Amino acid sequence: MEKASAAEVSGSYAALEDRANSLFRAEPSKDDPGIPEYLKQTYWWAYLHPAGVRFFERQWLVNFILWGNFARLRDEVLHELGETISGRILQVACVYGDFTPTVAARLTSDSRLDVIDVAPVQLENVSKKLDSFTNVMLHRQDSTRLEFQDGVFDHVVVFFLLHEQPMDVRQETVREALRVVKPGGKVIFTDYHRPGWLNPFRYIMAPVLLTLEPFAMDMWHHEITDWFPRDLTVASVKKELFFGGLYQKVVITR
Repeated sequence: MEKASAAEVSGSYAALEDRANSLFRAEPSKDDPGIPEYLKQTYWWAYLHPAGVRFFERQWLVNFILWGNFARLRDEVLHELGETISGRILQVACVYGDFTPTVAARLTSDSRLDVIDVAPVQLENVSKKLDSFTNVMLHRQDSTRLEFQDGVFDHVVVFFLLHEQPMDVRQETVREALRVVKPGGKVIFTDYHRPGWLNPFRYIMAPVLLTLEPFAMDMWHHEITDWFPRDLTVASVKKELFFGGLYQKVVITR
């Protein structure tokens, strides 16, 4: 089988975006003051429009977008949280696919998962996947201004959110995630990373991200630790790469 060229793959992703846009030509209301401007302008079609939510809420599609790596990256997060998950866990932003239900399924009976998102339509969507779980709480909150006290969570998970945020927003998200975790707790970041020179996806993904993800190339040029508050001290930082370096998991222990 012949391998697709970078141009062909980029075109496939562009066609996917065009297909999504064709399903919901009318944009949702942008009057909600709680929705950040960058999200309204850049990602309304993927995260704010109800038709966009219906379109992307497909397990095979989120797996395709991550080149077949969704389950592996999800399970890497689960590995950090443990076979059974105890305590209070925070998920920063909703995720398409079975990420949240899979985390919830590992909670002990006295544990709790809190999920925040700034978009009501996203919270409504994830709630449909959590009908059988009584220890999951949903909150409409902005990742840059979490309404939780310092150090209340045993672990915090940020799964493929940072690459979708402008630099200043990303810095605040990282700061808040680190603020609300307990001493000794983990903050688990999973996101894009710059692939190695010999990885063909380095040349495939660059035009894809430049076309569809205007903030994502920051992940290629910076370490997640670059966005830590200057006065922050942590116990440890562990970084692992996957799929030839295209994806990363960074685990911060406070």
